[in-house]
Amino acid sequence: MNRREANTAIIGGSGLYEIEGLENVDFIEIDTPFGKPSDAIVLGTLEGEPVAFLPRHGRGHRINPSHIPVRANIYALKTLGVQRIISVSAVGSLKEEFAPLDLVVPNQLIDRTRQRANSFFDEGMVVHIGFAEPFCSDASHAIYQSAQEMSLTAHHGGTMVVMEGPAFSTKAESFMYRAWGADIIGMTALPEAKLAREAEMCYATMAWITDYDCWHESNETVTVEMVVQNLMKNVANSKEMIRRVIAKLGQERNCPCANALQDAIITRPQGIPEEIKHKLAPIVGRYMS
Repeated sequence: MNRREANTAIIGGSGLYEIEGLENVDFIEIDTPFGKPSDAIVLGTLEGEPVAFLPRHGRGHRINPSHIPVRANIYALKTLGVQRIISVSAVGSLKEEFAPLDLVVPNQLIDRTRQRANSFFDEGMVVHIGFAEPFCSDASHAIYQSAQEMSLTAHHGGTMVVMEGPAFSTKAESFMYRAWGADIIGMTALPEAKLAREAEMCYATMAWITDYDCWHESNETVTVEMVVQNLMKNVANSKEMIRRVIAKLGQERNCPCANALQDAIITRPQGIPEEIKHKLAPIVGRYMS
């Protein structure tokens, strides 16, 4: 693996715009068929492992959740050799026992987004990926194990509602999500997780709780100030967690994520336009011979 590639990528959410301790750093500007990523991708080494870092909202938090160029982000990381993505996100809690400043490693998703392109395969070929388990169990376990080593309050498993935003929930919506049995709510895990699966990349989320959404009668209504204050309290933990998770992942993958497209492509290769094969070569190239 050369220095312009990385096996693992960190996608940083609100409050996490850089990773301390990266060595041999390069800032890589990439154009993709889906436009430019959120920002320049940082390539470097962390504890001797090649790592890529991308701030999801751009440095300075410039990009609305609905307008994050997710297809460009995932495509660009794929071209850099990335096989695993660790997402760092701020979320609200929908349950009393999931308290602000806790960490959640979710294992399920409910999609409430409406405006986002959520597939690489919107023309020229039909692909149906399996998405029953939207997060990589191996990467998720590495996150939870790292949290245990740091004696953090962490929850292994949980259902995340992904809402459109950028406004926070109404009380009626918040109570509805609780009635559904959901545990946390955020704005960015989808379509990230879905596109990562289409690109045969492992995806797991380090979800930091910042608030009780708006259902909790004894707590103040969620505000940006509250979210940012609680999030910044966990930035240091996030950075230490990342170091530990990277060290645990290693090079080899033994999970189904690596072959997610093997039985998912319905269109025969000879029926796929050549321009589509070329456009999506980093993702489907090995299946097109």
